[in-house]
Amino acid sequence: MTHASDPLVGLLDDARALAPELDELRRALHTIPEVGLDLPETQAALLEALDGLDLEVQTGSGLSSVTAVLRGAKPGPTVLLRADMDALPVTEDSTDVVRSGHEGVMHACGHDFHMAGLVGAARLLHARRAEIAGSVLLMFQPGEEGRHGARLMLDEGLLDAAGERPVGAYGLHVFSAQTPTRVVTGKPGTVFAAVDTLHVTIHGRGGHGSAPHTALDPVPVAAEIVLALQSAVTRQFSIFDPVVVTVGKIWAGTKDNIIPATAHLDATVRTFSPATHDVIEARLRRVVDHVAAAHGLTAEIEWEPGYPVTVNDPAENERAERVARTLLGDEGWATMTDPVAGAEDFSYVLEEVPGAYLILGATPEGADPATAAYNHSPQATFDESVLPVGAAFLAGLALDRLAQG
Repeated sequence: MTHASDPLVGLLDDARALAPELDELRRALHTIPEVGLDLPETQAALLEALDGLDLEVQTGSGLSSVTAVLRGAKPGPTVLLRADMDALPVTEDSTDVVRSGHEGVMHACGHDFHMAGLVGAARLLHARRAEIAGSVLLMFQPGEEGRHGARLMLDEGLLDAAGERPVGAYGLHVFSAQTPTRVVTGKPGTVFAAVDTLHVTIHGRGGHGSAPHTALDPVPVAAEIVLALQSAVTRQFSIFDPVVVTVGKIWAGTKDNIIPATAHLDATVRTFSPATHDVIEARLRRVVDHVAAAHGLTAEIEWEPGYPVTVNDPAENERAERVARTLLGDEGWATMTDPVAGAEDFSYVLEEVPGAYLILGATPEGADPATAAYNHSPQATFDESVLPVGAAFLAGLALDRLAQG
């Protein structure tokens, strides 16, 4: 039950009143998708959308980020709200009412929704400045899709932008499938996996296929390494804290009767706890090195670090559930059963600040969440009706945390 003093009262109604301008902004952003860390058109559109609000705005030096601080009328702590900005190198094949204006680039992961939603949250919070005790740090981040943009913003001093480090940090991701529309979902603990990449080159000695004993054949060794990696993750790690290793690429040789000198494989490695993430590289290196050595060959290993595990603080996840139920009713919240096996670089922020990363269902109206085109698909589309919901939810998280003092 809400009360007159509840900062969430009227928030969703006010957000719905903003829907036309949020739709317009989202559609404009959808037509100018950009990939990576340098997003000049996207940055300019966001600066224009924030113009007129009483904000302390900064832009990044090494990437096209936008940082804005909203000061409440009363002193208090700082909270952080985040939206990612970059698109994907995907050619759009969706039924969206607007389409990408940049060939081969598409907002297939909903980041246009994230940006418009955070602008909406900024407008809602701006209208409530007189009641806010504290500050809200708005983080618009390029380079989420594999470019470590959040870490780069941290390196540029993001957490000190308001003069003091945030006490809470929150982000929201729309899903075009799996989750029903206008339902928020999350869980305490791990919500997104850590994902790293293992590159292996096995060095042997080439020869003729008729005389393998005169060569050091790397091909069967590569095959044995693939199997050994699978055994390692099922026998060295708990089934309750799993590791997933997928060898997605393996190649060697030029002709069927020639033993090549080298073989190569690339694998994605997914872990679901910081403790396992800390040791997985050393364990897999040992397997690769020793299997190769057992056959008299050597292995060259490159470990490509990805994003850390994304972990929700239990108290902040509980806050998210409470805010979602208050704004949307009990049907507006669903606790996640399992973590998402993809990775998210908001994890860098949550390593520094207690907070939560949540999912908002945006399955198109009339589509089945179980079969709708998923994020990153050329056919992915998102329901625009979630824009005011996302804006109200982000603003509500900030207001609720600041009310705590």
